[in-house]
Amino acid sequence: MPPLLDATAVQNLLRSFLAEDLGAGDITTETTIPPVQRALGEVIAKSPLVLAGVDLFAEVFHLLELTASVEVVYPDGEELKPGDIPARVTASARALLTGERVALNLLQRLSGVATLTRRFVRAVEGTGAAILDTRKTTPGLRALEKYAVRVGGGKNHRRDLSEAVLIKENHIRLAGGVSAALTAAQTAKGQAGWIEIEVTDLDELRAALPYDPDVILLDNMKPSLVREAVSEVRRHSPPGKIRTEASGGVTLNNVREFAEAGVDWISVGALTHSAPAVDLSFEIEPIG
Repeated sequence: MPPLLDATAVQNLLRSFLAEDLGAGDITTETTIPPVQRALGEVIAKSPLVLAGVDLFAEVFHLLELTASVEVVYPDGEELKPGDIPARVTASARALLTGERVALNLLQRLSGVATLTRRFVRAVEGTGAAILDTRKTTPGLRALEKYAVRVGGGKNHRRDLSEAVLIKENHIRLAGGVSAALTAAQTAKGQAGWIEIEVTDLDELRAALPYDPDVILLDNMKPSLVREAVSEVRRHSPPGKIRTEASGGVTLNNVREFAEAGVDWISVGALTHSAPAVDLSFEIEPIG
């Protein structure tokens, strides 16, 4: 289960997903399928993917039928090829039909996030840069999507607004400038996990450096400018004292350029806001 949620929270979340889909009841299944009918459902990969969410998939059916039997063939993080079967479920046919859409939607969505993340992580191998997610997540699914990022080999940035100070462009404008914002942020030092500020050019970077923030986010800079900015940070402070992060305009085509510019982190909103769902099917056959 995703570490950011305990078992009860996961079950409550899944129950809400089922309630949304069920409405007043699955009238198609209840009118066409006898309650005694048993069935076997198999998940089949239709394209290459990184699996994420298989335990959530299983839990959907356990919520619908306590005696459902789920065989997990491949764990989360496994790379599958077309034709691989990551899980099988034996339960009443009604439970399989009622739960398949919610279970499969989750598995396809989270595996999509993990698959895209793995591609970004592979693209920067050997550079020392870490791939991070953002808060650009689906409302209600943040903990699950951030879990899928970790499955894909990425790391999580802030999980919520209370974890760290991240001063962005609008904060700077409203606070009265880089210096004013960083001065005010010092009061949060004992409360925040770290203090980070976003800068868009070298002038803003130079204004931020005297305050020694924990992280400087180099926003929407080209890789050549990122390299200059990283060099300036290193001239100001010893390696590791101030981490650097690149964000904005990062794609699979250019992510290695950003990594080779020397940043510690590369945050990619696309990991969660634009990851396509992977192609999985759920095929059900009667038993007996």
